[in-house]
Formats: sequence, structure tokens, C-alpha cells
Amino acid sequence: MKLLSWNVNGIRAAYKKGFYDWLNKERPDILCIQEIKALSDQIPKSLKNIKEYNLYVNSAKKKGYSGVATFTKREPIDIKRGFNIEKFDDEGRILITEFPSFVLFNIYFPNGKKNYERLKYKLDFYDVFLSYIENIKKKGKNIIVCGDFNTAHKEIDLARPKQNEKNSGFLPIERAWMDSFIKHGYVDTFRYFNKKPNQYSWWDQKTRSRERNVGWRIDYFFVNTDFLPKISKAFILPEIMGSDHCPVGIILDK
Repeated sequence: MKLLSWNVNGIRAAYKKGFYDWLNKERPDILCIQEIKALSDQIPKSLKNIKEYNLYVNSAKKKGYSGVATFTKREPIDIKRGFNIEKFDDEGRILITEFPSFVLFNIYFPNGKKNYERLKYKLDFYDVFLSYIENIKKKGKNIIVCGDFNTAHKEIDLARPKQNEKNSGFLPIERAWMDSFIKHGYVDTFRYFNKKPNQYSWWDQKTRSRERNVGWRIDYFFVNTDFLPKISKAFILPEIMGSDHCPVGIILDK
């Protein structure tokens, strides 16, 4: 069972860059996309009618901003579009789909670079998210979390760590939260299988950094520790174009 996650930086823009053909060729069992920047009725009709796929969308109230969507071949048992906290749910960052063997969180975590208020919003979102999934895990359910976390965890996860120590996305307080998240019993699946440097999922388009592979790894798949034996592979697909991010994925044994 193949699960992919991709911040598409605008579903309509990605569609024009070959997203439809890529999805039909790749055919993952589940695809989670973030930053769709579209309301449901603005998504191209052909994406809503791909054979074998169900599409679930959570758009932000603000037009052209944020938003997440999940394509899945299997119909979920349950679907939720938020944490029941208005200030977080209004931004369309959360899509939770429950399946028989796991609960899947497709999350577009906030960016804290704009100002202190947005950094605080991001950190508050992190804390509410962790509390929410801990409550799910306590019920005996397995957890898969994927999406754009907007934080590189370790120095190995970005090309220029020293230059970014005072920038949101690599602040000590953000990285400390990632440490705490892992200590609660969640595993960064990519790093479990791959300890190599220069493995990135986002590149700054303004500086054409992708050509030089000066990037950040901020897109992840995490699972709870007990579910880790079910994961046989985790990977990044840097050759896939169409966004400033590239897809990341896992293979889940049935």
C-alpha cells in the first residue's frame, strides 16, 4: 500500500504543470496534498473524477490560501476537517481520515516566518495537534501523520543550518517541539530508513536553489512506534516537478 504526501503550492497551478498525468501514472493508494489554495468548486473537474479515487477536501475560509485534500482508493470509515478549534479549523489545514488499521492525518502546519504572532500561532497549533493525536492513540488506534511541518528537525535536514538558526523553520523552539513529538512515541519514517545528508523536499524558488540542491526537508511521514513494523519503506521523490516541494512517501505492508 503506497501513501504519498505533497505540498503542491496551488492545485490549479500544479494541474497546469502535469499533476493529473502524474497522479494517473503514479496511482498511490492514498495521496495527501497540502496548500491547495482553492475552494472545492475551484478544483479542476477531471481531478474530482479520477477512476477508483475518492476525493476529500478541506479548504480555508480565506480564498486562495492554505487548504488540504486527500485522494484515496479506499473509502474512509470516518472523516474530520479540524480539531474543533475555530482559529485553527478556519485555515483549512487539517484533514483526518480513519481506516480500519490506522487514522491518517493530512496536515499543512503553519509557517511562522511572517511575524511573532504567526510563530506563536504555529507553536500553539503544534501543541493542539499533539494533544489531539495523543487522545486518538490512547484509544488504541494507530497514527499516520503526513504533510508539510514547516520545520527542519536536525542540521542534516537542511543545506545551510548555521545561516538559518534564527529563522522560523529552524528555530530552537520549533526543533524542540519536534523532539517532544518524537519522545511521545512517533517516528520520522524517512530518517528511520535513510540517514544520508542532502535529502530535501523543499527548495526556495526565488533563488533557484533546487538546481543546486540547497534545500530543506520539511515534509514528513510520522507513525506511532507500535505501527512502525508495518512500514517497509520511506522515500522522497525529488525528481518530481510542479511545485517548490516534491512528494514524499511510505510503503505500508497490508
